[in-house]
Amino acid sequence: MSTSEEDAALRDALVRMSFEVMSRLTRVAAEEGISLSQLRVLGALRDRRPRMAELAAGLGLDRSSVTGLVDRAQQRGLVERTAEEGDARVVRVGLTAEGLREAERIAERVSGLLADAVVPLSADAKASLSAALEEAFPVSF
Repeated sequence: MSTSEEDAALRDALVRMSFEVMSRLTRVAAEEGISLSQLRVLGALRDRRPRMAELAAGLGLDRSSVTGLVDRAQQRGLVERTAEEGDARVVRVGLTAEGLREAERIAERVSGLLADAVVPLSADAKASLSAALEEAFPVSF
């Protein structure tokens, strides 16, 4: 197989993987009574307190959409906004204790739904795939 054929096969595999992951995430979100975007916000905030603009960029959404998502999550007691120390104009968003519990519970469900996809892989293949995906798709915020 030529390099261009290998690249095309890899791209096809990534697309198939993304469709499968999105399908499973959509199912969890529906079962939880939240939108896929709300699920993504909870997941993104599990280990960080980004600025609102950083969250929007990291999710690939415009600021107004993220503001609405954060508003709804805040009304449910899942997130909180805080002014950045030294510059009150800058707003950071993070999970409340309840939000973290909810995000962790949902993450466990998602993990369970994705686990079967990697069961057939050897430990070395899992490590290689993880490293390759981290390199190709680094956390952006």
